[in-house]
Amino acid sequence: MPEEPVLEHSASHLSKYDEVPQELHRAMLRLNFPSSYVVVGAYRLFTDKSLYAPTWDKCRNGARRGLICGFAWICASYSIQRRIIKAAITNPSSIFSMRYITRFEETAGELSHETFLGFKLPFNISTYVAILLVGSQATGIISFFVARNIRVVRRRVWDQTVASRGKGPDFWQPYVEEWDFPPVVNERWGRLDKIFKIWFWRMLIQKVILLPLSLYPFVGTFITAAFKGLSTAQDLHKPYFATKKMTAHQEAVFIEERKWDYRTFGFVAALLEGLPIVGLVFTVSNRIGAAMWAHDLEKRQHYVAAQRRTSVVGRSKTVQTY
Repeated sequence: MPEEPVLEHSASHLSKYDEVPQELHRAMLRLNFPSSYVVVGAYRLFTDKSLYAPTWDKCRNGARRGLICGFAWICASYSIQRRIIKAAITNPSSIFSMRYITRFEETAGELSHETFLGFKLPFNISTYVAILLVGSQATGIISFFVARNIRVVRRRVWDQTVASRGKGPDFWQPYVEEWDFPPVVNERWGRLDKIFKIWFWRMLIQKVILLPLSLYPFVGTFITAAFKGLSTAQDLHKPYFATKKMTAHQEAVFIEERKWDYRTFGFVAALLEGLPIVGLVFTVSNRIGAAMWAHDLEKRQHYVAAQRRTSVVGRSKTVQTY
């Protein structure tokens, strides 16, 4: 059997526990690519019957009602919204005007010759924006019908994913600091983050600021996902922090030490969750991926804790000898 590659860690980790034993190499390889857990979560949801069967059973009735109502809304409002959008983005005096980055064809049909940043488009800008807008509205309608059940499903798939790894409640141990020199976190930013997570401010940011930005052709979706990436990853790992009974300061330090891991994972997760309609499925699969990520993070926590206990015992024996 070929040997697994030995990981090379940068000195920026500031930890003497980077050299892990052979049994942790696979976990560390996955931890080096946190966005891969999004793919793992989607794969497990679509292939593991113990996950997708109870998920669909719980959300089936609400999803059907939501799809019917959403489809009716799309049929009734698409053409009207498209006309309004076209008038807004083609008017030079409008704040939504895109004439400075795209060439509009006044008589263009659904398949047009408009260009965006010099690239020829398969359809015109107003059609693209209208599809995204009515898609987000249909997603909101479906969410209304499945909101309560999908919250239950997200909690259950986390527990089922952890149980599928053969781990009990005693697997989750108290937090252990892994860095020799932990970063200093600003507590004020933590309090500010809590304020923005209040329901009113969350809705204001997501619906008033980020929703119009996400409708910006092509690049808007990626910019919005980048803005939401870190908060999305934090929310997905709330069960992990709660299970370990971590304090707010410990959470802040833990995330700061892995901020780019959280940002890359959260970016991909937010990008998929932002897709119209099918994004609701990824809100479930991302919870599975987050649970798999937490499982590997906890393995490393166990290793660091064991190494620290060994070093303490070694120092105590040295003191007794003298």
